[in-house]
Amino acid sequence: MNQKTLAQEVKLSGIGLHTGQIVNVVIKPAAVNYGVKFTRVDLEKPVKIAGEVEKVVSTQRSTTIGTPKATVSTIEHLLAAATALGLDNLDVEIDGPEVPILDGSSKLFFEALKSGGEVEQVSAKQYLELTEPITFKDENTGAEFMAFPSDKFEVDVLIDYNSPVLGKQYASLADLSDFESEIAPCRTFVFLRELEVLLDQGLIKGGDLDNAVVIADKVLDQPALDALAKKLNKDSLKVEAQGILNTTKLHFDNEMSRHKLLDLIGDLRLVGAPIKAKIVAKKPGHTSNVEFAKLLRKEFKNQQKNGIVPKYDPKAEPIYDLEQVKGTLPHRYPFLLVDKIIHLDDKSVVGIKNITFNEPYFQGHFPGNPVMPGVLQMEALAQAGGIFVLSQVEDPYNWDTYFLKMDKVKFKRKVVPGDTVILKMELLSPIRRGICHMWGTCYVG
Repeated sequence: MNQKTLAQEVKLSGIGLHTGQIVNVVIKPAAVNYGVKFTRVDLEKPVKIAGEVEKVVSTQRSTTIGTPKATVSTIEHLLAAATALGLDNLDVEIDGPEVPILDGSSKLFFEALKSGGEVEQVSAKQYLELTEPITFKDENTGAEFMAFPSDKFEVDVLIDYNSPVLGKQYASLADLSDFESEIAPCRTFVFLRELEVLLDQGLIKGGDLDNAVVIADKVLDQPALDALAKKLNKDSLKVEAQGILNTTKLHFDNEMSRHKLLDLIGDLRLVGAPIKAKIVAKKPGHTSNVEFAKLLRKEFKNQQKNGIVPKYDPKAEPIYDLEQVKGTLPHRYPFLLVDKIIHLDDKSVVGIKNITFNEPYFQGHFPGNPVMPGVLQMEALAQAGGIFVLSQVEDPYNWDTYFLKMDKVKFKRKVVPGDTVILKMELLSPIRRGICHMWGTCYVG
């Protein structure tokens, strides 16, 4: 799929959760590969902050990104909505230090972004795709995360606050297309015991029973409730039977775990790429979410640098075995450098070359320190590419393939006897006039 941005800008206004000040947000279309960036336009000189995990400066009660000159907090609800809509490139202009809390969920952000329409852009999305699981455990909080290979983004979340009112809760999102109805309306929540402390610290000045669910797992007498009501500028407060302050009606029985899932989606947007993986999280929170996002971000950057390493199972049946390779290519010993093909589609091919000391070139190429010549690695790639090209024609036995050009060739580590080299060739542009332009990568170790 190609990258997407808004068709037209959208505007939102609301109160900041902690400052209590009105904040205005204008979300504008942005160019390909721009990502999501926040621009503080209320400053004398506007400051732009990339929505990437390296920019996180605080995770206290929300996720805050910043530079030495400015910060923007409570970004996760907006980012979750953008992720669900598949919007890759957005310029978020904001005239205050925090994104408005609105109703405490992603619902209004989702509706606003959806109303702006979408435009498909010319560049393809760059996904984070996993070939092996990635795990993380936060020893301080007990949070645990696992990301498994999948062909789409899906999330399971389990929360447990040792609360007799809340209990253990589980939430699941099988597909982002369900976000609007199943996750977006779920509001942030706070325990009554935390609420008093936060108010005394001068925080959540914009907090209200309209933008948060307050869980009352602490018994308060009426005078204490009256004192709390005064701090919240409310006439009165009472605790309902289900342990929820006042008459707030939950959207779902497990609204709290669904909101934690929402927060996780928003925080994982800081990886900087849409994710194809199944995420399983136990007791997630902003701090541990961000640490997990750093691991995924590291994997994404490694993939950008080195490509996605094909998974090789020596026991799996190959697409072409050696005899089928010989039936396709004219090369023979000692110049046949592909042992089998393990993947072949209309865009790419993956071959295998097993290196042994019996290769004839080791007799003269660094005999005391045998190294496979780099030019032969290129030849092995070309032979795999030749199999790809010949698989595209009706009469492959009437054709041979030849090198025309090599460009941007780099060698990063030695290939020695005992190594298994994975040869990946990816089509860069459609084959025209018999010329095939491919990007090749050898992986070893």
